[in-house]
Amino acid sequence: MRTILVTGPGGAGCTTVAAATALGGARRGQRVLFLTGERAVPDGWFDGGDRPVVRRIDSGARFRDEFLAVQERATTALGLLGATPLAGEELTELPGSDRFALLSALREAAAEDWDLVVADMPPVLDAVAVLALPEQLRRYLRRLLPPERQAARALRPMLAQLAGVPMPAEWLYGAVARKDAELAAVQAVIEDPATTVRLVAEPGPAAARTLRTARAGLALYRLATEPAVANRMLPTESPDPWLAGLAAQQQTHVKAMGEAHELPHLGHEPRTAEDLTRLEPPAAPPAPAPDWTVEDRREPDGVLVWRIALPGAAKPDLGLVRRGDELVLTTGPFRRVVPLPSALRRCTVSGAALDDGALSVRFVPDPDLWPRTR
Repeated sequence: MRTILVTGPGGAGCTTVAAATALGGARRGQRVLFLTGERAVPDGWFDGGDRPVVRRIDSGARFRDEFLAVQERATTALGLLGATPLAGEELTELPGSDRFALLSALREAAAEDWDLVVADMPPVLDAVAVLALPEQLRRYLRRLLPPERQAARALRPMLAQLAGVPMPAEWLYGAVARKDAELAAVQAVIEDPATTVRLVAEPGPAAARTLRTARAGLALYRLATEPAVANRMLPTESPDPWLAGLAAQQQTHVKAMGEAHELPHLGHEPRTAEDLTRLEPPAAPPAPAPDWTVEDRREPDGVLVWRIALPGAAKPDLGLVRRGDELVLTTGPFRRVVPLPSALRRCTVSGAALDDGALSVRFVPDPDLWPRTR
């Protein structure tokens, strides 16, 4: 299954490009699912013969269903506390629930039989945070309720008496196991080699900055990106000097976006399937994920170097901290905790440098831990 996640700065026409991508796939005979949270997708977009299946993500309904399911499983514990259950009619979704609804929709789509899934994502900086959620939440769950503790279920009553405090109830471990399985499934979709992020922007100085930040964040999580899409491009040969000046400015900003496919400005909001046909980006094969490699330079320099591809990252926005066998990496608003490769766990960090879109972290072997050679 091929998955294309379409995002970009707000107002750049991402929903339109996502719909055009889905329609193009359907017209080529693919079984296509178009996921969107937009409630006002024009009916004329998918008139005609071959068309994708449109699934609108209702985050409010998903929030209520999830909440009521958890409440039902915890009925006994809540009853002991004297809690009054909440009814579905009085539930209003909490901020951020749309993120979990989107992840659930991706997980469900992966379990179905589609050739292509096109997801209309939130604005790009929020989209990166959404795609990072499964890994982050799984790490939190493992730290707070380590799976190995579940092996000692028979000992919990005795441990509770010895410790003088109640041990976590069985339903809690069951809920955590179910949630971890769900997160693992959607993480597999996000990290699949056939999943790519398609960045859409209307050329301008703010868009170029946002895309640089987003690319660094996507690279931090090793997510593959396609060439950017420069949307709403004005004609470059207009006789109107005012329009020609705007077109020239766009061309300057397109160069700052790097490799980009250009889509025309239609002169009006896209209303029909034929409008969408003009706005489908060229087909692109799945791009490889950013490369992270360990280079053994012990012989010439006495170090090992971990090269971490972070295209778009800027030195002032970078942070690097080692915590035990993990490295805490920060670029702009994004942070990721990554386990060190086994060889580097027996080393100490001696320095780092950012050069040509790659962060090189130098490690010196710890003589107390590194195998001695005769």
